[in-house]
Amino acid sequence: MSRRKLRPEEKELWQKVTHSATPLPQALRRAAEPVKPTVRPKVEPELMDLPKAFGIGAKANSTGPSVSKPQTASQPKPIMDTKIYGKMRRGRLAPEGRIDLHGMTLDQAHPALTRFILTSYSRGFRLVLVITGKGQRDDPHDPIPRQRGVLKRQVPMWLRMAPLNTAVMDVSEAHIRHGGGGAYYVYLRRTARS
Repeated sequence: MSRRKLRPEEKELWQKVTHSATPLPQALRRAAEPVKPTVRPKVEPELMDLPKAFGIGAKANSTGPSVSKPQTASQPKPIMDTKIYGKMRRGRLAPEGRIDLHGMTLDQAHPALTRFILTSYSRGFRLVLVITGKGQRDDPHDPIPRQRGVLKRQVPMWLRMAPLNTAVMDVSEAHIRHGGGGAYYVYLRRTARS
């Protein structure tokens, strides 16, 4: 905000306001004053060493294990060729196989997915489509909020675990023409013979 000079009529109005104002009573003036810092109570000497004993306030060990964010299915990874990855994300590559997991329970979907991925890998397929669906809509009358899409959350985790992680190179959300948010592209590694 720029500070400009007050015009004469504004100065006159301000003078009237300041002359008509009454000062605050003493009790309210004390409440408006800044609070002075309180004196800390004396702490036993043995209690003062507790933060040091537990390493509170110490710098983190840079050589220790680092925790990274878990990778989601939509994050690009540098494993794939960027040109092929771009074509896949834009829906320009046609999947060589597809599996639809709609209506399956977790106990039914996991073995079906494992069988499909390993069979596709052994056949030399490179890009397959796994359709999970987006999950059921929320019931507005349900008092307990529930997460949508159990399969949508579980399938990427299954694809990154053994035995599928040896066959899977990349997992990415499908293009809208192949199912969008309710499907995943699974880019498989090359087999030894291809």
